[in-house]
Amino acid sequence: MEMLIYFIIIMTLPLLIQIYLKRTYSKYSEVGTSSGITGAEAAVKALQENGVYNVNVEPVKGKLTDHYDPRDKTVRLSEGNYYGTSIAAISVATHEVGHAVQDAEGYSFLKFRSAFAPVASFGSSFSFFFILGGLLLQATGLLAVGIVFFAAAVLFQLITLPVEFNASSRGREMMISSGMIRNDEEGGAKKVLNAAALTYVAATVVAVLELLRFIMMYMGMNDD
Repeated sequence: MEMLIYFIIIMTLPLLIQIYLKRTYSKYSEVGTSSGITGAEAAVKALQENGVYNVNVEPVKGKLTDHYDPRDKTVRLSEGNYYGTSIAAISVATHEVGHAVQDAEGYSFLKFRSAFAPVASFGSSFSFFFILGGLLLQATGLLAVGIVFFAAAVLFQLITLPVEFNASSRGREMMISSGMIRNDEEGGAKKVLNAAALTYVAATVVAVLELLRFIMMYMGMNDD
Protein backbone atom coordinates (compact mmCIF):
# COMPACT_ATOMS: atom_id res chain seq x y z
CA MET A 1 0.00 0.00 0.00
CA GLU A 2 2.83 2.39 0.88
CA MET A 3 4.51 1.74 -2.49
CA LEU A 4 1.25 2.41 -4.31
CA ILE A 5 0.89 5.76 -2.55
CA TYR A 6 4.54 6.53 -3.31
CA PHE A 7 4.14 5.87 -7.04
CA ILE A 8 0.91 7.86 -7.17
CA ILE A 9 2.74 10.83 -5.65
CA ILE A 10 5.75 10.74 -7.98
CA MET A 11 3.55 10.22 -11.05
CA THR A 12 0.80 12.74 -10.32
CA LEU A 13 2.63 15.59 -8.56
CA PRO A 14 4.66 16.77 -11.60
CA LEU A 15 1.63 16.30 -13.85
CA LEU A 16 -0.64 18.38 -11.61
CA ILE A 17 1.97 21.14 -11.36
CA GLN A 18 2.37 21.21 -15.15
CA ILE A 19 -1.39 21.50 -15.57
CA TYR A 20 -1.46 24.35 -13.05
CA LEU A 21 1.44 26.12 -14.79
CA LYS A 22 -0.17 25.87 -18.23
CA ARG A 23 -3.52 27.08 -16.97
CA THR A 24 -1.97 30.00 -15.08
CA TYR A 25 0.24 30.94 -18.01
CA SER A 26 -2.65 30.70 -20.49
CA LYS A 27 -4.89 32.83 -18.26
CA TYR A 28 -2.39 35.66 -17.87
CA SER A 29 -1.28 35.44 -21.49
CA GLU A 30 -4.68 36.92 -22.24
CA VAL A 31 -4.32 39.77 -19.73
CA GLY A 32 -2.51 42.84 -21.03
CA THR A 33 -0.44 45.24 -18.95
CA SER A 34 -0.97 48.97 -18.48
CA SER A 35 2.50 49.68 -19.88
CA GLY A 36 1.74 47.89 -23.15
CA ILE A 37 5.37 46.89 -23.70
CA THR A 38 6.37 43.55 -25.18
CA GLY A 39 8.36 40.87 -23.40
CA ALA A 40 11.37 41.75 -25.55
CA GLU A 41 11.10 45.43 -24.64
CA ALA A 42 10.69 44.53 -20.97
CA ALA A 43 13.82 42.37 -21.09
CA VAL A 44 15.92 45.08 -22.74
CA LYS A 45 14.63 47.72 -20.32
CA ALA A 46 15.34 45.51 -17.29
CA LEU A 47 18.85 44.70 -18.51
CA GLN A 48 19.69 48.35 -19.06
CA GLU A 49 18.29 49.43 -15.71
CA ASN A 50 20.49 46.82 -14.03
CA GLY A 51 23.58 47.98 -15.92
CA VAL A 52 23.87 44.84 -18.07
CA TYR A 53 24.68 45.80 -21.66
CA ASN A 54 26.45 42.69 -23.00
CA VAL A 55 23.36 40.45 -23.12
CA ASN A 56 21.28 39.98 -26.26
CA VAL A 57 17.54 39.31 -26.35
CA GLU A 58 16.17 37.16 -29.14
CA PRO A 59 13.10 35.03 -29.95
CA VAL A 60 13.10 31.23 -29.94
CA LYS A 61 10.50 28.85 -31.32
CA GLY A 62 8.20 26.85 -29.07
CA LYS A 63 6.03 27.53 -26.05
CA LEU A 64 7.60 28.15 -22.63
CA THR A 65 11.04 27.53 -24.15
CA ASP A 66 12.32 30.72 -22.52
CA HIS A 67 15.79 30.59 -20.98
CA TYR A 68 19.00 32.49 -20.37
CA ASP A 69 22.13 31.07 -21.99
CA PRO A 70 25.22 32.16 -20.03
CA ARG A 71 27.56 30.77 -22.67
CA ASP A 72 26.70 33.37 -25.29
CA LYS A 73 25.05 35.89 -22.94
CA THR A 74 21.61 35.70 -24.53
CA VAL A 75 18.08 35.85 -23.12
CA ARG A 76 15.90 33.73 -25.39
CA LEU A 77 12.16 34.24 -25.18
CA SER A 78 9.53 32.04 -26.81
CA GLU A 79 7.87 33.95 -29.62
CA GLY A 80 4.64 34.38 -27.67
CA ASN A 81 6.52 36.08 -24.85
CA TYR A 82 8.97 37.95 -27.09
CA TYR A 83 6.22 39.71 -29.04
CA GLY A 84 3.45 39.48 -26.43
CA THR A 85 2.35 42.34 -24.19
CA SER A 86 0.64 40.26 -21.52
CA ILE A 87 1.37 39.92 -17.81
CA ALA A 88 2.68 36.42 -18.51
CA ALA A 89 5.06 37.65 -21.22
CA ILE A 90 6.49 40.43 -19.05
CA SER A 91 6.83 38.10 -16.03
CA VAL A 92 8.69 35.40 -17.95
CA ALA A 93 10.93 37.95 -19.67
CA THR A 94 12.03 39.64 -16.45
CA HIS A 95 12.54 36.26 -14.77
CA GLU A 96 15.05 35.33 -17.48
CA VAL A 97 16.69 38.72 -17.13
CA GLY A 98 16.97 37.87 -13.44
CA HIS A 99 19.27 35.02 -14.45
CA ALA A 100 21.31 37.34 -16.65
CA VAL A 101 21.76 39.77 -13.74
CA GLN A 102 22.74 36.86 -11.49
CA ASP A 103 25.40 35.95 -14.03
CA ALA A 104 26.65 39.53 -14.28
CA GLU A 105 26.86 39.87 -10.49
CA GLY A 106 28.48 36.49 -9.96
CA TYR A 107 25.57 35.16 -7.88
CA SER A 108 27.07 32.37 -5.78
CA PHE A 109 24.37 29.72 -6.26
CA LEU A 110 24.40 30.24 -10.04
CA LYS A 111 28.19 29.91 -10.16
CA PHE A 112 28.04 26.75 -8.06
CA ARG A 113 25.27 25.30 -10.24
CA SER A 114 27.20 26.02 -13.44
CA ALA A 115 30.37 24.46 -12.06
CA PHE A 116 28.47 21.42 -10.77
CA ALA A 117 26.44 20.89 -13.96
CA PRO A 118 28.89 18.43 -15.68
CA VAL A 119 28.99 16.24 -12.56
CA ALA A 120 25.21 16.29 -12.26
CA SER A 121 24.78 15.49 -15.95
CA PHE A 122 27.09 12.48 -15.64
CA GLY A 123 25.31 11.31 -12.51
CA SER A 124 21.89 11.68 -14.10
CA SER A 125 22.95 9.79 -17.24
CA PHE A 126 24.67 6.81 -15.62
CA SER A 127 23.20 6.40 -12.13
CA PHE A 128 20.36 4.12 -13.16
CA PHE A 129 22.71 1.70 -14.95
CA PHE A 130 24.59 1.16 -11.70
CA ILE A 131 21.41 1.09 -9.62
CA LEU A 132 19.70 -1.40 -11.93
CA GLY A 133 22.84 -3.54 -12.10
CA GLY A 134 23.16 -3.49 -8.33
CA LEU A 135 19.54 -4.56 -7.85
CA LEU A 136 19.61 -7.30 -10.48
CA LEU A 137 22.95 -8.73 -9.36
CA GLN A 138 22.31 -8.03 -5.67
CA ALA A 139 25.62 -6.17 -5.67
CA THR A 140 25.64 -3.54 -2.94
CA GLY A 141 28.80 -1.95 -4.32
CA LEU A 142 27.22 -1.20 -7.70
CA LEU A 143 24.08 0.07 -6.01
CA ALA A 144 26.12 2.36 -3.75
CA VAL A 145 27.92 3.87 -6.76
CA GLY A 146 24.59 4.43 -8.49
CA ILE A 147 23.18 6.12 -5.40
CA VAL A 148 26.17 8.47 -5.19
CA PHE A 149 25.76 9.41 -8.86
CA PHE A 150 22.02 9.92 -8.42
CA ALA A 151 22.64 12.01 -5.29
CA ALA A 152 24.78 14.35 -7.41
CA ALA A 153 21.84 14.90 -9.77
CA VAL A 154 19.53 15.53 -6.81
CA LEU A 155 21.99 18.02 -5.34
CA PHE A 156 21.97 19.90 -8.64
CA GLN A 157 18.19 20.19 -8.44
CA LEU A 158 18.40 21.43 -4.87
CA ILE A 159 20.91 24.09 -5.92
CA THR A 160 18.57 25.10 -8.74
CA LEU A 161 15.77 26.05 -6.33
CA PRO A 162 17.40 29.19 -4.84
CA VAL A 163 18.61 30.19 -8.31
CA GLU A 164 15.08 30.08 -9.72
CA PHE A 165 13.38 31.69 -6.72
CA ASN A 166 15.95 34.48 -6.69
CA ALA A 167 15.48 35.12 -10.42
CA SER A 168 11.72 35.34 -9.91
CA SER A 169 12.17 37.74 -7.00
CA ARG A 170 14.47 39.91 -9.10
CA GLY A 171 12.04 39.82 -12.01
CA ARG A 172 9.13 40.92 -9.85
CA GLU A 173 11.15 43.80 -8.40
CA MET A 174 12.17 44.89 -11.91
CA MET A 175 8.56 44.96 -13.11
CA ILE A 176 7.42 47.03 -10.14
CA SER A 177 10.35 49.46 -9.90
CA SER A 178 10.37 50.26 -13.61
CA GLY A 179 6.59 50.69 -13.85
CA MET A 180 6.06 47.78 -16.24
CA ILE A 181 3.05 46.70 -14.17
CA ARG A 182 0.62 48.53 -11.88
CA ASN A 183 -0.26 47.55 -8.33
CA ASP A 184 -3.40 45.74 -9.45
CA GLU A 185 -1.32 43.68 -11.91
CA GLU A 186 1.22 42.47 -9.36
CA GLY A 187 -0.99 39.61 -8.22
CA GLY A 188 -1.14 38.08 -11.70
CA ALA A 189 2.60 38.42 -12.21
CA LYS A 190 3.25 36.75 -8.86
CA LYS A 191 0.98 33.82 -9.78
CA VAL A 192 2.82 33.27 -13.07
CA LEU A 193 6.22 33.32 -11.37
CA ASN A 194 5.08 31.08 -8.51
CA ALA A 195 3.55 28.54 -10.91
CA ALA A 196 6.84 28.33 -12.82
CA ALA A 197 8.80 27.91 -9.59
CA LEU A 198 6.52 25.07 -8.46
CA THR A 199 7.66 22.95 -11.41
CA TYR A 200 11.19 22.97 -9.99
CA VAL A 201 9.89 22.22 -6.50
CA ALA A 202 7.87 19.25 -7.77
CA ALA A 203 10.84 17.85 -9.71
CA THR A 204 13.06 18.20 -6.63
CA VAL A 205 10.53 16.51 -4.33
CA VAL A 206 10.24 13.55 -6.72
CA ALA A 207 14.03 13.27 -7.03
CA VAL A 208 14.53 13.35 -3.25
CA LEU A 209 11.86 10.68 -2.77
CA GLU A 210 13.54 8.47 -5.37
CA LEU A 211 16.92 8.94 -3.68
CA LEU A 212 15.46 7.95 -0.32
CA ARG A 213 13.88 4.86 -1.90
CA PHE A 214 17.22 3.78 -3.35
CA ILE A 215 18.94 4.33 -0.02
CA MET A 216 16.32 2.19 1.71
CA MET A 217 16.88 -0.56 -0.88
CA TYR A 218 20.60 -0.40 -0.19
CA MET A 219 20.04 -0.65 3.55
CA GLY A 220 17.68 -3.57 3.03
CA MET A 221 20.24 -5.46 0.95
CA ASN A 222 22.86 -4.95 3.64
CA ASP A 223 20.46 -6.24 6.32
CA ASP A 224 19.92 -9.38 4.28
